[in-house]
Amino acid sequence: MRRARLIHSFAGMAAALSLGGCLLGPNYTRQPVETPATYRFAAAEAADTANTEWWKQYQDPVLDDLIATALANNKDVKIAAARVDQFMGQFATTRSALFPQISAGAQAARQRTPLALSNGFGPVYNSVELSVSAAWEIDVFGRNRRLTEAARANLLSSEEGRRATILSLVASVATSYLNLLSLDKQLDIAKATTQSRAESVHVFTLRFEGGEVSQMELAQSQSEYEASLATIPQLETQIAQQEDALSILLGANPGPIVRGRPLGELATPVVPAGLPSDLLERRPDLLQAEQDLVAANALIGAARALYFPQISLTGLFGTASTAFSSLFTGPARVWSFAGQVTQPIFTAGNISGQVQSAEAQQQQALLTYQKAIQVAFQEVDDALIASRKLHEQLETQGRQVVALSTYSRMARARYEGGYTSYIEVLDAERSLFNAQLSQTQTQAAALASFVTLYKVMGGGWVVAADKMTTQTSDAAKAAQPSPQAVQ
Repeated sequence: MRRARLIHSFAGMAAALSLGGCLLGPNYTRQPVETPATYRFAAAEAADTANTEWWKQYQDPVLDDLIATALANNKDVKIAAARVDQFMGQFATTRSALFPQISAGAQAARQRTPLALSNGFGPVYNSVELSVSAAWEIDVFGRNRRLTEAARANLLSSEEGRRATILSLVASVATSYLNLLSLDKQLDIAKATTQSRAESVHVFTLRFEGGEVSQMELAQSQSEYEASLATIPQLETQIAQQEDALSILLGANPGPIVRGRPLGELATPVVPAGLPSDLLERRPDLLQAEQDLVAANALIGAARALYFPQISLTGLFGTASTAFSSLFTGPARVWSFAGQVTQPIFTAGNISGQVQSAEAQQQQALLTYQKAIQVAFQEVDDALIASRKLHEQLETQGRQVVALSTYSRMARARYEGGYTSYIEVLDAERSLFNAQLSQTQTQAAALASFVTLYKVMGGGWVVAADKMTTQTSDAAKAAQPSPQAVQ
């Protein structure tokens, strides 16, 4: 009874020291971030669509299917999910140091000793032992709790990294698909222009043979035909490469991509609403950077705790006998209980170096976080102004194409009437061809600007996309609690 009371007394004292011990190092608190009241180029009309599956605003079911396929099969998403599982395991390993480590053992042996050393036994005898042992480092100064806090923050960081991968994936699929539709339209324009110029070459050949036009005019028409013809294989190459890149995003081998609605028939999404102050909670990359800062902050306390004593307890209880039949009788019991205190005295700068390193890492993480916030604000402003100006540019180019179409038609009529040279016709048609290609590229860029907007502004749509993946693991769910220190 006395022995049991002694053990219980030591165990209670150890638990009290561990739970009530101090935590060295700074506790993490989010510092106030100076944010503008509004974005510099905020849209006059915006909708609260940041929490929806925004890509459906294009009203193209094929795009919806491509994004769903990518979220289910993309290798980067699977890699990011495996990384979360990795950090979940590291968190569990680190956290285990907060608790006693208990193990059981069994041993059976037969041995011979000199008769003079047999201690009453025969020279050959058996020994049997069963035991349960425990070891516990009492976390008086919070080193293990700080390490656990850092491991938990690393887990949360990996989860936000997974969400950032999902965010980038959806944006990449949408942008690649829009680029593909743009190339399709440019190819159609190139083929139509080439067909028109081929007909002109045919007419000029007949006229040249009849002596109605000069060889120079025939050569000019042939030159323009070959120029537009040369753009076709270039565009076909770009289309194939874009399809291959999109296939990889879908988690498939390179191959053709199904098309839905043509570029000109896609609906135009609305600009998402949001305040700069909301950005810190809406973008996974910022949340990831903050968790990296939480981890670095906790490691300062873990390093400082090395200056103080480390206290550990070990204990063993079991039975030992020379025969299995007497293993559980009274005299067979064995036990031991020990405590150990280790205090660093001279480490030649080892501990101070670790503290200095941890503090420097925390400063790096802090500055990285602050820079990430500034870059995020810049990206949103850049995306807002780009979207606005691209639509202005598209309107201007639309009027330019209309004007050049009229110019081309009138130039050919003037040429047919003998009022101008064929050079004017070629100049008008060349300008129209280039303007049509440029307009198509701007149209795709204007539609893709909404992709960029939703990407840089983040929001609840990332959660909606996350639910469409096959990689939402228990580790991801476990990573959701508050990242404060484990008390």
